Amino acid sequence: MNDPVEFYRSQYPFDLLTDQEFNEIFSKAEIKEYSSNEFIIHEDENDEIINIHFLITGLAKNIMHRSNGKQISVRFYYPGDLVGVMILLTSGEMRFSVQALEHVKTLRFERTAFLEVMSNNTQFSKVVMDGISHLMKSLYDEIKYKSSTDDQDDRELYKKRAGAYMEPPAFIHPAESIEKAARMLQQKKIEALIVSEDKESLLGMVGYGDLLKAYFENSHKDPVRNHMSEESYSISDQEFIYDALSYLKHHPTEIIPVHHKDKIVGILRQSSFFTIKNSVYFDLTYRISNATNLEEIQILSPVYNSRFQEFVASLIEDQMFAYDIAELITNYNDRIHKQVIQIAEDEMVAEGYGTPPVNYCFLVMGSEGRKEQAFSTDQDNGMILSDYEQSKNKQHIEQYFRYFSEKINAMLDQCGFPYCKGGIMAKEDKWRQQTSQWHQSINTWIEKMDAEEIRDFTIFADFRPIFGDFSLAYDLKKYVTQRVQKSLGLHQLLMKDTLRFRVPVQPFGRISGVKKKRTLNIKKSAIMQIVNAIRIYSMKYGVEAINTVNRLDALGEQERFHPRDVENAKLALHRLMLFRIRENLNQMRSEYPLSNELPLYELNKSERRALKDALLIAKRLQQVLELSYNRNRVK
Repeated sequence: MNDPVEFYRSQYPFDLLTDQEFNEIFSKAEIKEYSSNEFIIHEDENDEIINIHFLITGLAKNIMHRSNGKQISVRFYYPGDLVGVMILLTSGEMRFSVQALEHVKTLRFERTAFLEVMSNNTQFSKVVMDGISHLMKSLYDEIKYKSSTDDQDDRELYKKRAGAYMEPPAFIHPAESIEKAARMLQQKKIEALIVSEDKESLLGMVGYGDLLKAYFENSHKDPVRNHMSEESYSISDQEFIYDALSYLKHHPTEIIPVHHKDKIVGILRQSSFFTIKNSVYFDLTYRISNATNLEEIQILSPVYNSRFQEFVASLIEDQMFAYDIAELITNYNDRIHKQVIQIAEDEMVAEGYGTPPVNYCFLVMGSEGRKEQAFSTDQDNGMILSDYEQSKNKQHIEQYFRYFSEKINAMLDQCGFPYCKGGIMAKEDKWRQQTSQWHQSINTWIEKMDAEEIRDFTIFADFRPIFGDFSLAYDLKKYVTQRVQKSLGLHQLLMKDTLRFRVPVQPFGRISGVKKKRTLNIKKSAIMQIVNAIRIYSMKYGVEAINTVNRLDALGEQERFHPRDVENAKLALHRLMLFRIRENLNQMRSEYPLSNELPLYELNKSERRALKDALLIAKRLQQVLELSYNRNRVK
């Protein structure tokens, strides 16, 4: 036995082993090395090939995936730590990856021999289990104090009024007994009663908790007024349902009285929201998240699923802002993207390519990055890879992600997201790079960008992470923001590019159409003029928000835009997006190809006026940019 192995005989916890046990473990051990960002263990590996590692040098972290596609890390591993024991002891029920944060050297033990020694040596086993206990506490704290962001994804769906979801109230007079209140609760199968003298005004509420307390005190003959809760939260029938949901999340046994002016007109409780949870949107998104193959996802795609299209049409009828509807469509598309990526990962393993060798982050760009999608859209995406330049497995890593990204893009194409005609997709080398390469590309872009590349940059600038290690994207976003804010030359190029497409409205408000049928490309000729202008201002003032409405709000808070101008731009964006989404719905109903062309001849008088007003606001933004560009050029 060589000297390096002899060294560990006196090291804790191996000094707790007998000579025979030590030999059983170390006779089959081997030294393994991992470069920064490589995986020591991957959560999607087959249980049978997972072994136990003893960290000799370097630093590593464990990674777990949330249901929303985002990764979290709950602990680091330092020299002397054992890696992989928990996965084996829980028979794979607790799965996570372990990634090298720097060059790492480990001793890899053969699993069967290690577990057998653990079962025979109680002292050694206790040390190992103590380490697992520490990790369990870390996991508990993570779950307790960090909630998933999935519930935020659907927040716009709840922008409906409380009156639409309330149920009839159940009243009880304050002089009635606790016994009667108990009978009423049982009969009506409700959590609480409204205490009122006139069945209109609210004096308080009495629920199961109040009744139990009264019975424990042998006060069940008392009048309700002695035990009711007087300080009750209530909501107007015109307030957004989301406010009530937020309250119920923290008060799961309470009901919420709904009032119209001073009169109680209904109540909300958990079961009131079953209509939401059983809605088309929740049903379809549930099916997406549980899909195991591409065929199941295809039929749920927005362009192929009539139920989703009807749902969007109903939101328009409910007069929801079009940019809110666009965000909801994007959230739905995000779910499809995440599930496609997960299925692609599973297929890579099934086909013998294994799990991702280093960490990565899948990015969406352009309108999906901004959460401003309609039905007519193509792919704009990319991928950030953890640096692997120094890895001995460099060629394997590059080949792996080349095939993996091609698979993802092909799957998305089959799900109704066509290939990008400009090639802005993760399968292209330019859009799939290591972190350090992205930095170099951004520097080159900013310093040597030409007219062709500026269009690519405007799409890239609105990138957003949806799957993988989000920290890779957050770090890159900070780098881009810092570099862009200081580059006046880039601002000039962006301004010049956005002025290439003039807003087609004449000085006296006449709209200029194109082609014989007089159509208007609502995206290229109108929406993008507002989006581009606001992006340029955001870059200039260091605003990191991606969504155009959020950028407008941030510019307003910084007093770079007057509040009235912010609202006018948002209104224009709403109207233009509404035209686009409506036309897409019409195209799908008529089985026409999807496009952004709006037939001007089909618009009525009020629609033409709304379009003209929105175009004038877009044109004004363009004029401000042009004046700024000319002024800077003169200098």
